[in-house]
Amino acid sequence: MSFNPAEIFFQMVAFLFAISLHEAAHAWTADRCGDPTAKMLGRITLNPLRHIDPIGSLVLPIIGLISHIGFIGWARPTPVEPRNFRRPVRDDILVTLAGPASNLFLVIVFGFLLKGLVIFARTHQIPESMEPLLYLSEAVVFINILLFVFNLLPIPPLDGSHVVRHFLSPDAQRVYDRVGTYGLMLFFIASWYFNILGVLIHPLNVAFQRIFLT
Repeated sequence: MSFNPAEIFFQMVAFLFAISLHEAAHAWTADRCGDPTAKMLGRITLNPLRHIDPIGSLVLPIIGLISHIGFIGWARPTPVEPRNFRRPVRDDILVTLAGPASNLFLVIVFGFLLKGLVIFARTHQIPESMEPLLYLSEAVVFINILLFVFNLLPIPPLDGSHVVRHFLSPDAQRVYDRVGTYGLMLFFIASWYFNILGVLIHPLNVAFQRIFLT
């Protein structure tokens, strides 16, 4: 099966940058809310070596890109001790949402960068030296839209589930956490056959194209 090494390279760079900022945002917000656990472990950094999981951040994404079965990957979870929070429920929600918010931030920043390149291309020929920036910007936007939507799904252990569980009773929380892993596996299987994640991402992709690429 054919594959484009340059495309894989730019998507992997975008992915490692995205997950590094995502986890660093969790760690920084946790520290601001009173929990220094992640900070003491050196997780408030954009250095991907502090965040990557060998299987989830390297092996599976590369296999998915080469085989065209779909992009899948994750980072090492940021350690958080909720008992250190000054206001446990509020602070846990803030720490949880900081990760997806960082992905949305990258979508907006690189979206405006793409917008500038599009405007420039209307009257000028984009030089070859700027083409890597164009490819990287496209990859950053795509990967971060994917991560933003995926992490907000209310399926344990994804970020969205940390928000939902605060609105459940203790008994419901235990059941919710227990079935979460199986729910995530079922979601991957269903998404493989029915492209559920693609359907969820489509509205954001359309909105992005209308705002930044027209």
